[in-house]
Parts: sequence; C-alpha cells; structure tokens
Amino acid sequence: MGVKLFVGVVGLLALMVTGECFCGTAPLNTKIVGGQSAPAGTWPWQASLHWKGRNICGGSLINNQWVLTAAHCVSGANTSDLMIYLGRETQEGPNPNEQSRSVSRVISHPHYDDLTSDNDIALLRLSSTVDFTSFIRPVCLAAAGSVFKAGTTCWVTGWGAISIIKPLPANEPLQEVDVPVVSNSQCRKAYERHNVKITSNMICAGLPEGGKDSCKGDSGGPMVSKDGSRWVQAGVVSFGIGCAEPSFPGVYARVSEYQTWINSQISTNQPGFVTFNSSSSSSSSSSSSASSRSSATRAAHFISLSVPLLLLSSLFVLSFSVY
Repeated sequence: MGVKLFVGVVGLLALMVTGECFCGTAPLNTKIVGGQSAPAGTWPWQASLHWKGRNICGGSLINNQWVLTAAHCVSGANTSDLMIYLGRETQEGPNPNEQSRSVSRVISHPHYDDLTSDNDIALLRLSSTVDFTSFIRPVCLAAAGSVFKAGTTCWVTGWGAISIIKPLPANEPLQEVDVPVVSNSQCRKAYERHNVKITSNMICAGLPEGGKDSCKGDSGGPMVSKDGSRWVQAGVVSFGIGCAEPSFPGVYARVSEYQTWINSQISTNQPGFVTFNSSSSSSSSSSSSASSRSSATRAAHFISLSVPLLLLSSLFVLSFSVY
C-alpha cells in the first residue's frame, strides 16, 4: 500500500470553503485489478445501510450529509429504523475508522417502478454531517451526457452474498470486483428473452462468461470508474438474473440520468458531478480484465446482485425486504 496519506479535517473543510473539488479522491486506493477483500480506506465513499440493526444494502456518500442508494432498498422503510455506517471495514468486529449516522429523510425517485426496477435510485439525508477523513470521502457522480463505452472497467463494492445461496461472513471485509461495461443494446438483447426491459436509465456491466458480478445484499452500492485521479460513480446496484450468470450482466441505475433530480433535492453543498467520457472502447462482449486470479476465484469472493433478484429459472421476483 505504500505510505498512508492522512488529510486533516481542517484541510478538507478549507477545500470545501474554497470550492475546490476533491470528490472521488481516495488516497489509500492503489487498486488496478482485483476481485477480493478491499483494504481499509480503498473505497472511502462506501456506505453500509442498516435496517433495524441489520445490514441490508450499500450506498455511496456524495457530500457530507447525503448518501445515494437504490430505491428498492428503502421502499416502505421508516427513517427511525435506518442507520448509515461510513468508514466501515467489516460487519462484525472493530471498525476504528467508522462514523455512524441515523437517517432524517428518505427521498425515492418519484418515478421508481418496483415492477420494472426503472429509476431505482434514492437519496438519504443523514441526521448530521460527517467529518471527512482518508477513510470517509464523497465520490464524484457522473454528470449528464457522460459516456461509459462498452468495455470500460468499473468497480463494484459491497458486503453482499458471495454466491446465490451463501452470504458473506460477517467478519469478512468489504469486497470489490472489476467488471466491464456492457452496451445497453447487448444487455437489452439478453434480458428481453425473459421479458425484462432495459431502459436508458440503466447501465449494465459483467463478463460474457459470467463469474464476476454483484449479488443480493450489494443493492444500492456504487459502481465506479476512474477518470484521471478521481473516481466517478457510473451506477447504483439494482438487479439482475441470478448472480454472475453467463450472458446476463448486472444492471445498475445510470447515475448520469439523474443529475437534475439529485441537484433539485440537495439545495446546498451539492455533490460533485464530473462528465465522464471513456477514452477507449471495445466490443460490447468485452473479454475479462487482466488479473492473476481467475474469474471463478473472484466469483467465490464476490458475487453480488441487487434486490429484487430475478431468478434464472423463472421470472419470480425474490424481494430482499428492508422492512
């Protein structure tokens, strides 16, 4: 990891006052490829959403008082039952870099459709602001007009299931996996065979051979890609057919479609939006990224999909209820 860089709260606040954008910076992140446990501080915007004391979903910190997540994670939930943890490494055991906040407001997208998962995005206002550290920082958000070409490498993180039937042990740290973007046209062809509609509000990512994906419990968490020295959130974990199944990439809410809505809800200290444009493109059936670990090994570490989970054998919707 090299020398750890710690930035004081005072310095970070000064950056905020001067308006200099530092969203998407992760001084403890030296990742190139992965699919394994993430060292502490690698993804400092990662949030853990708890309902009645139980981890149910992920999220991403987008400024010092707001978290972005999936609408299905908070559908019908009371704010009094929700808690957000930031700077968390494991779901069990000591988390010395952690800060926790209750939730004072839940705002789901007004056009969220729980049957089609369209507009599966929500905002959570924390009860009080958090202090930025090297372990807790906001992510940049993809601005309207951003382009994530097929083959663009993205990273997904969470504490979700490591297989369709196996949860991640509570003492295991946050998991990470790299997946390539799949074009909406190819993703649409795959899902239309099961009468599932992929809309322009969605973005897909995964390998044609499967083996790397998000899974149940990772819902609401971020899918990010690096733009120079900054990390930009492209998607919010939403749904899929199975976990890491061949030919069925994971589906995410496309963040760039919601800049206007997000800014309309957050009146002060608005999140940092960055126009992302992939510098390289590839065929929509991108090959697996370079790594010393096989896809099968990575899948055993991290296979995460959203809620609701569309099972491969049928169109039955398995709701991982938050209430």
